[in-house]
Amino acid sequence: MTSRVIPVAPFVIAVFGATGDLSRRKLLPALYHRDIDGQLPAEATIIGVSRRPLSDEDFRAFALQALHDHIPAAELQPELVERFLARISYVSADAGREEGWDKLAERMKAAGERIKVYYLATAPELFGPICEKLGKYGLAEDGRVVIEKPIGKDLASALALNAEIGRIFPEDRVYRIDHYLGKETVQNLMALRFANALFEPLWNSAHIDHVQITVAEALGVEERAGYYDTAGAMRDMVQNHMLQLLCLVAMEPPSSLDADAVRDEKLKVLRALKPIDDQNAGTLTVRGQYRAGASAGGAVPGYLEELGSSRSQTETYVALKAEVGNWRWAGVPFYLRTGKRLASRVSEIVVEFKPVPHSVFGANVGPIESNRLVIRLQPDEGVKLWLMIKDPGPGGIRLTHVPLDMSFAKAFKVRNPDAYERLILDVVRGNQTLFMRRDEVQAAWEWVDPILDAWRNAKEPPRPYTAGTWGPSASIALIERDGRTWLEDGA
Repeated sequence: MTSRVIPVAPFVIAVFGATGDLSRRKLLPALYHRDIDGQLPAEATIIGVSRRPLSDEDFRAFALQALHDHIPAAELQPELVERFLARISYVSADAGREEGWDKLAERMKAAGERIKVYYLATAPELFGPICEKLGKYGLAEDGRVVIEKPIGKDLASALALNAEIGRIFPEDRVYRIDHYLGKETVQNLMALRFANALFEPLWNSAHIDHVQITVAEALGVEERAGYYDTAGAMRDMVQNHMLQLLCLVAMEPPSSLDADAVRDEKLKVLRALKPIDDQNAGTLTVRGQYRAGASAGGAVPGYLEELGSSRSQTETYVALKAEVGNWRWAGVPFYLRTGKRLASRVSEIVVEFKPVPHSVFGANVGPIESNRLVIRLQPDEGVKLWLMIKDPGPGGIRLTHVPLDMSFAKAFKVRNPDAYERLILDVVRGNQTLFMRRDEVQAAWEWVDPILDAWRNAKEPPRPYTAGTWGPSASIALIERDGRTWLEDGA
């Protein structure tokens, strides 16, 4: 099977922060992959923008090195690389100064009727000033702006940032990107629910026991330590990625896949989340911080060593129990956990169904385990459905729990595109379905802020856990006192 490639309209994309890590690791490789797959029209061009004084050739050399660093050599055919590099130019401009903006305006206006995209792959404090400059130099009138997380550090700062951006760009031209929503499996969650008669009738509290959402990383904070210490796992992962995944699991069927129809339903979930605050945060949340341990077969330092500090209250791990207060989900707990330096790198959603109400098989068949749907986001994207079947062989019935396992890579025999490949071209298409709306960001912060306040008021340090484990022991107690257990790797 081959993937279907649908070309997009001619466009020009200006990448701010073009010499930064996100551009090097993700954006330039993503645009190259879309180019070699034939999805970019001949007129599509890329303008790198940053403060560094580089020539067009300097930036092309930077882009070439990024491709060599992050794309397999077999995919770097010289004629394709040359074609891609020919699309690239560079402008030096600083959000705090006037130099360079006239040149950028000339380049963008020379693009004529092409779709214009401004991708802000910069520090969040530059989002507002860059948008202000885009407005001042007449570049925002027909352009679309892409905003990376974090969008604020709390509700007040998120509201201020959205207002600052909104003064220049109307909401229908603002794209708040969450790369998790661009993953193939995340979108397949909607296909599983709404394109199959099998699941949706069972997708409620009458049939589902609980839901687990895990986003685990084996790496530490490493070069991101400075940023991470101002954010922590709650701001970095829960407020955006994990709540978006929860919304896709819990939302009602939208009337269509129109962007606002989908986002309206996600917003209802965020507003239905039962509050966690000073009264219950101690029993419904766990925060941790990793200490030195072992990972990938070798010793690794603790968070404080990587930070270069003797003390920090920043959490590198969060586990919490959430509940959606509506008819569909009343009484169904959603267990969320995320952390750095955990036992393995895995992101998955586990939907655990309730056990059968009565066994007709007697006492000697073995335990009857619950059906379980596992949606794997990484590292091997796919879907696994656990069922009870008869163990083959004579001598009566013995039951066993086995998975129907579908790996996308094995099933479809195609390269699985990176999330940024899909999301960048969705901006060009003007499709906002996989991007967060302004009121979604606000609703997420309204739920997260009281948790952060509760932790601050409690004045308790994060619980320590050894690198290479699955987090603090308190996170095990969080779920096991409900008679459930964390499921590792979809087991």
